[in-house]
Parts: sequence; structure tokens; C-alpha cells
Amino acid sequence: MLCQRCQNAQATVHIDEVTTFKGAGHPGNEVDEHHLCEQCAQEAEIPHIAVQQKTMDEVWKLLQMSAMKAPKKEAPKKTLTCVGCGTTLEQLRRKGRVGCQTCYTTFAQYLQGLLERMHGSTHHVGRLPGVDNEELERQRQIEAAQADLERAISEEKFERAAELRDQLNLLTRSANAPSKAASSSREDDSASATS
Repeated sequence: MLCQRCQNAQATVHIDEVTTFKGAGHPGNEVDEHHLCEQCAQEAEIPHIAVQQKTMDEVWKLLQMSAMKAPKKEAPKKTLTCVGCGTTLEQLRRKGRVGCQTCYTTFAQYLQGLLERMHGSTHHVGRLPGVDNEELERQRQIEAAQADLERAISEEKFERAAELRDQLNLLTRSANAPSKAASSSREDDSASATS
């Protein structure tokens, strides 16, 4: 038998390609037969030599080629839809915008993952206008101490909770201290001005 591609050399590579599969032994199955010579098979990158001689990249490429030829059947998808405005998850992904405030709760899981990928966090950790870096760091320490305190109480680690409470009190006092010092210095200035 001659090669179907070049019509010159003897066909030594024989391929049965299943184009339509309706089930094992089903009479509606369709199979295309391809008969190629060694050279044409190599040009088409068809694995006609022992599998051990093919690299994983070549096997992967063949699998991708077969997948592209196979008819694609999409399974019906269950779409998540906002009850407030009717926006679907697919629309949100395409537009990149929510339709209403209810979308935030409807798509919370998707939005949380998106925010984590974009910003590395799900809560704001940047600078705040009018707040210096020291004050911002103190606020973060207070928030972390409060979270640790709540966790210790829920886990019934009361000794640890007492330590955290004391630490939290120190942090809140130090947070309030600069404003008290500033106000007392202003009182001193006003008292010396009246004298």
C-alpha cells in the first residue's frame, strides 16, 4: 500500500483515528484510517516509533492536536446570578465591574480570590491620608492584638488572654499619649501666654 500523503513510498505507519465515538461497539462509531510512509509520519509528528523514544513534549503536543480535532461538548454550567441586578458571574468576569451592592455578597468568594491575587490581601493595608506611618503601625498592632485576644478567649486560654489584654492596654495608652501630650503642651502655651 502506498503512502496516502506523498503517493511514492510504501506506507509503514498505519493510524486508526476515531472521529465519532458513540459508545463501545456502537454501529455509529466512525474511524478514519491513515496510511503513511516513515518520512511523512515524521513530518506530521505522528508517533510511529516506540513510545520510549518520544519525549514528553512530543507526547503532549500529540495529545493537544487530538484534543483540538475532537468535537467540543460543553456541559451545561450552573451560572451564579445576582438577585439584585441579574449580573452573572460570567458578565462580572468579562466587564470587571459589579452591577449593584448585592453583587458583593453574591460573588464574595470570587471577589475575595480576585482581591487576594491583585493586592495580596483582602483588606486595606496601604497608607491613609492624614495618618503618619508610626500611627498606622500602632493601629495595625492594636488590631492584631485584639484579634489575638479574641482568639485566646475563644480557645479558653485565659492566661494568654490576660497578657494580651495588658499588651492591648499599653498599645492603646501609647496611641492616646501623643495626643494628650500635644494637648497639654497647648494648655501650657495658652497658660503662659495669659500670664
